[in-house]
Amino acid sequence: MTTKKPARTSVARSKGAQVKKTAPQAGTARVAAIQMASGPNVPSNLSEAEQLIELAVEAGARLVVLPEFFCIMAMKDADVVKAREAEGHGPIQTFLARMAKKHKIWLVGGSIPLEASVANKVRNSCLVYDERGKRVARYDKIHLFGLDLGNERYQEAKLIEPGDKVVVINSPFGRIGLSVCYDLRFPELYRAMPDVDLIVVPSAFTATTGRAHFETLIRARAIENLAYVIAPAQGGYHLSGRETHGDSMIVDPWGVVLDRLPRGSGVVIANINPAYKASLRKSLPALKHRFIQCQQIEVEVAERRSAGRRETK
Repeated sequence: MTTKKPARTSVARSKGAQVKKTAPQAGTARVAAIQMASGPNVPSNLSEAEQLIELAVEAGARLVVLPEFFCIMAMKDADVVKAREAEGHGPIQTFLARMAKKHKIWLVGGSIPLEASVANKVRNSCLVYDERGKRVARYDKIHLFGLDLGNERYQEAKLIEPGDKVVVINSPFGRIGLSVCYDLRFPELYRAMPDVDLIVVPSAFTATTGRAHFETLIRARAIENLAYVIAPAQGGYHLSGRETHGDSMIVDPWGVVLDRLPRGSGVVIANINPAYKASLRKSLPALKHRFIQCQQIEVEVAERRSAGRRETK
């Protein structure tokens, strides 16, 4: 895989470059979404991710989110299975912990392949590390993508074993709701997240579905939940022949796109403002006006300094 130069990133060429060395305004926190066009070689992808994380940190980000399967976009499913790791062990998880600790950031590891209960599948797992390099949450992708447009077919269920619980985590940035890619099409997942302030959606949308729906769905999830959404994505052509949509973005609770990157490797940067979110919820208390409750599955609320507790609502 050819690693793209950091000079081509969003930070280096967008409005973010104008302010990247300034501190966030009082009461705000700077966050970053990283976009990649990953290939089949795990070490190469980790090397590129490290460069992009460093760019995000230089821009002042304290919370950094990587895209879905940032570590491998394989030529075939068997290669993903070969790269899967046992929970808590392996070079990909070691890398994430090291980056978080080194830069003293909260790092959301997009998603990586972890062991499943069967030999020929993986869990598509989103892992969160705090600034000490400690893993504080794990979410396994629940909804598995399927598409048949004749000449374009995907069936994630052949490779991925689905998760079975919603995960949110209490953090210095507010309560973060975890989701991955195709989950975005299921608003009931986000309604099951109690009091969520910030939603992350690491993705690898296809070029076809991404052009049609990605921005609309991201902004809808922000608006209906009155929450910030960080949506890092795979964006470009992959050695397998697949094309992903990209257009990584950060959206505020009013549905405004704060920063975005259409294609290629790069970093999207924005400030999140809890006071602004709170003022919107006070002015438009739509979340309090709900009277139809969706059926909820088990919800895990992960705490910073504990193994986590489970709540069922």
